[in-house]
Amino acid sequence: MKTFGLLGKNISYSFSKTYFTEKFKKEKIEAEYHNFDLINLKEFRDVIKETPNLQGLNVTIPYKQEIISYLDDLAPEAKEIGAVNTIKVNGNRLIGYNTDYIGFLESLKPFLKPHHKKALILGTGGASKAVAYSLQKLDIVYKFVSRTAGENKWSYEDLSEEIINDHSIIINTTPLGTFPDTEKYPDIPYKYLNEEHLVYDLIYNPNITKLMAMAKKQGATVTNGLKMLELQAESAWKIWNK
Repeated sequence: MKTFGLLGKNISYSFSKTYFTEKFKKEKIEAEYHNFDLINLKEFRDVIKETPNLQGLNVTIPYKQEIISYLDDLAPEAKEIGAVNTIKVNGNRLIGYNTDYIGFLESLKPFLKPHHKKALILGTGGASKAVAYSLQKLDIVYKFVSRTAGENKWSYEDLSEEIINDHSIIINTTPLGTFPDTEKYPDIPYKYLNEEHLVYDLIYNPNITKLMAMAKKQGATVTNGLKMLELQAESAWKIWNK
């Protein structure tokens, strides 16, 4: 039987296992999907060695960038993004892809309005790189926000009324607010948000995060990352089967 799975750390909550198990059942696909919950990525070689008929893997926090050094080749978009969330096992070769950007780009499009020209990306991890790549494709100017300022990067303390007004898209790529720590949220000045803002939280559990609730209270349009996950999962499935 073909085997697929998810690489990550503390991933018992994961969307992918439920999604693919249901997909296999519904579409009568002879396959199984496992969570490979790794404390250290060095255990990855054991996963490859000890999993018969492994065809492909999804990769999640915190290994989307670190995994690259374990792979034989990268698809062009994964190379450009600098992060991998999908691995195809091709004989003895491991090839890295990024389908996060497809999921994000296609799920963002229905919300975009003519005034959505500039974005703030909260966080600088693997997912933020796929988001930045998608925004480039859409000709949306972006700036990262992190705990410390740097090149093309503001700190949370830097976020003024002017900056918030000038950036009508805000995307959270940090894990802040994910179950079970649902009371946490990124430290942005919510009072400056208004109905012109689109706030996209990549988190999908809970369905409405604290960030989304606080932004909605200010009149902003909000959405979570569930559609992105579904779209990136289907893109991964196509890669594994081509």
